[in-house]
Amino acid sequence: MVIIIKIMSLINKIDCYMLMQNSYKQGFSMSEQSQSITLAKKCFTPVYRWLPGLLLTGVLTALAIYIGDIPWFSSMGLGALTLAILFGIIVGNTFYPVAKPYSDEGVKFAKHYLLRTGIILYGFRLTFQQIADVGATGLIIDAIMLTSTFLIAMWIGRKYFGLDEQTVILIGAGSSICGAAAVMATEPVVKAQASQVAVAVSTVVIFGTIGIFLYPWFYHLNAFAGWLPFTEETFGIFSGSTIHEVAQVVAVGHSISPDAENAAVISKMIRVMMLAPFLIILSTYLSKKKSTANTGAQDNEKSPITIPWFAVFFILMAGFNSLNLIPASIVSYIVTIDTILLAMAMVALGLTTHISAIRQAGVKPLLLALFLFFWLTLGGAVINIFIQSALMS
Repeated sequence: MVIIIKIMSLINKIDCYMLMQNSYKQGFSMSEQSQSITLAKKCFTPVYRWLPGLLLTGVLTALAIYIGDIPWFSSMGLGALTLAILFGIIVGNTFYPVAKPYSDEGVKFAKHYLLRTGIILYGFRLTFQQIADVGATGLIIDAIMLTSTFLIAMWIGRKYFGLDEQTVILIGAGSSICGAAAVMATEPVVKAQASQVAVAVSTVVIFGTIGIFLYPWFYHLNAFAGWLPFTEETFGIFSGSTIHEVAQVVAVGHSISPDAENAAVISKMIRVMMLAPFLIILSTYLSKKKSTANTGAQDNEKSPITIPWFAVFFILMAGFNSLNLIPASIVSYIVTIDTILLAMAMVALGLTTHISAIRQAGVKPLLLALFLFFWLTLGGAVINIFIQSALMS
């Protein structure tokens, strides 16, 4: 636990330093610099100011984890993270306004710093050996599905649905990588509002839950009719490369067979590992886009590329975990702590999300997520069969 606290303290210091430095390096106006420095100074809020908010998020997190462990909920793919944001939204739109004056500092801390700590520790769920277990087939399929899904989201979302770029990026990240965790990890890069994040997470919940029922039904129907050349293992890879959440992938694989579950989880973990390079590429793209937009005012000055440093630490943690230097019992403990931190961040997000803001987003985000869901299931099946046949021949 001491290690976790030190990591959080380090994240706090790094984030504060980078925030103050960026106010001078990115050509901000004096008013923007003042706002940035004021925000950075809030990083050093006395610890006792965080306690009420952290206590509130902690209680709701404990409830989410407890209910998420109930067999019926876990079989539905409703894990701790999904339930955490749902509980946060419920409380945030009912009782939280009364407690906000006392809890706001701690809730903001959870949403910002616990999230980054959770993303870093998420690396302990992965090893580079998992890539070798699935082989080139799973790696190539995951890369194609991630890239195609996100690019389709950007194209359809902006051109045909007219959604704002932040919402499109969040929905695309959640659909193409690892659901709510990807949405939360992408939020600091695009600097999205809580309502936009909540909309993206809700699409993951809706269509990921539909997938829990659809995929096993499709597998057993296909096994009976023999339409597509799926084995238990290859269908597991298909599930892991196309279903949104890790918990949802586990639920689908478990309902088929142990072989399908193992292949599905490993395939999904490879997608999760692609989160870090995705964030770095996305940050580079957004920085260059901002630089291009500012060329009229400053032709010779380019905006610096902002690398999401927590994504780099995420890769380092996965690499360190691959060395098997830490006993499995300690890794299991770290993963449990990580789940708690991410769930607390989800609760904090829900507490700051207003139903009215989600309602104002309208039906277009759901239509975009529905289109991506069709692509993941239908297009993903075609890509899986093609790649598996090509590499086996």
